[in-house]
Amino acid sequence: MFYRAALDLSPAARNFVADLIAAHRRSIGSRWRVLPAGRQALLVLVHLRRNETFPRLAAAFGIGVATAHRYVTEVIALLADLAPDLREAMRMAARKAYVILDGTLAPIDRLTGEADRLYYSAKHRRHGVNIQFLTDPHGELIWASPALPGSVHDLTAARVHGIVDGLTCRAIACYADKGYVGAGGAIGTPYKRRKGRKLGKRKKLFNRHHAKVRALGERGAATLKSWHILRKARCSPDRLTAIVQAILTLHHQAQ
Repeated sequence: MFYRAALDLSPAARNFVADLIAAHRRSIGSRWRVLPAGRQALLVLVHLRRNETFPRLAAAFGIGVATAHRYVTEVIALLADLAPDLREAMRMAARKAYVILDGTLAPIDRLTGEADRLYYSAKHRRHGVNIQFLTDPHGELIWASPALPGSVHDLTAARVHGIVDGLTCRAIACYADKGYVGAGGAIGTPYKRRKGRKLGKRKKLFNRHHAKVRALGERGAATLKSWHILRKARCSPDRLTAIVQAILTLHHQAQ
């Protein structure tokens, strides 16, 4: 039995991807494909938005599994190349009153060998990759980082990606949660209560205000996870950096 389903994306998203595919085909001199550019674009968007498996995509679009995999991988690479890097993100952030820094875990399946331990997040008690992201004061996603193993702490990840140095060098005010305590520079974090001691009224008031502002940054994680492939990726963790960058491109295109 077959059925049709709606995809909660605008036709403009498909047209954007289709134009990108058509331009790529012309550049490499590709004369014929099983799917036209528009259908290939829809194939990729369904995979990213709904996390459909390649066998199901192949059946739905009337192509082979290997072809579906090749078509998706090709377009993800094209989209990822258009994603803003950290330098561009800092230029966008500098135009905002402040930004919000946070991290999220994109769950993955368990792995074999040493990688299984590396990708296990003790905080979330599951396997996944660490993705850092920046949002504007309204929670709109500005930038998302390459994926790191889930065992990497948020503060470590922010330093590895150069986020802390980038924000500090440009004196961009930033709100972040307790996971970034010790970052210093322009990154503001709440006060942490020391063992056996209580926070004073002033510090509690500061923490409440800080939490209220920072809470809007959760919209960035929601934006990323609206693409279901980041809710439970079935692919290799090595592919997730390109996938995150492709999603970032699609997000900025839709704005």
